[in-house]
Amino acid sequence: MIGARSFLFNALFYFWTGLIVILCVPLLAGPRQALFTAGRIWARGNLFMLRHICRLSYTVRGLENLPDTPCLIASKHQSAWDTIIFSTFLNGPGFVLKRELLKIPVFGWYVVGAGCIPIDRAGGPSALRRMIDYAREVLARGQTIVIFPEGTRAAPGTHLPYHPGTAALYTRLGVPVVPVALNSGLYWGRRTFLKKPGHIVLEILPPIAPGMPRKAFALELEKRIESASARLLAATD
Repeated sequence: MIGARSFLFNALFYFWTGLIVILCVPLLAGPRQALFTAGRIWARGNLFMLRHICRLSYTVRGLENLPDTPCLIASKHQSAWDTIIFSTFLNGPGFVLKRELLKIPVFGWYVVGAGCIPIDRAGGPSALRRMIDYAREVLARGQTIVIFPEGTRAAPGTHLPYHPGTAALYTRLGVPVVPVALNSGLYWGRRTFLKKPGHIVLEILPPIAPGMPRKAFALELEKRIESASARLLAATD
């Protein structure tokens, strides 16, 4: 039954995504807010299908911890679900993502139009400087930035090294960083076809104010995200 439900969701996911991409091409010539609205509709449609087809629901905790002004969200990354959810409660988040995604036909136009921040992961210090410049522009437009410090999805209970980009943004941008923990990988794993029934919890933690030394910040961010994610996993057992 899980396999059949997962197959149906995947088929509808690609149909829904293709439909949104085709119908919203004219929005690329308009204001960014129109793209943000389309992104929110796309995300909510996927979450609706997950709930009613795969019996996979979710809760977002800690919305009161989000600052009233644009900030940097640093999130644990276990699943493709993590790239969907933020558009439902943020107004046009600017995701930090790998530069290669810009080369995907049509989709790359949306990445640019939505104000996402491309990063060349092999580009060294110059790539880091470009990322910071892009991030300043995104914040100046009133968008909150979302970054996954581990750089890729990690299985539940595992812990990949945190890349230096998050700490670099923290020290150079002067905005609060909001850690986010989650347990999405328990139900929608990395590189897996199956979507298991259950309840995902995403927890927004209290922000880290600007001004900490870079190394101390990096340690504090990692401690908060990993300990809270471990707690969510333990509560699910």
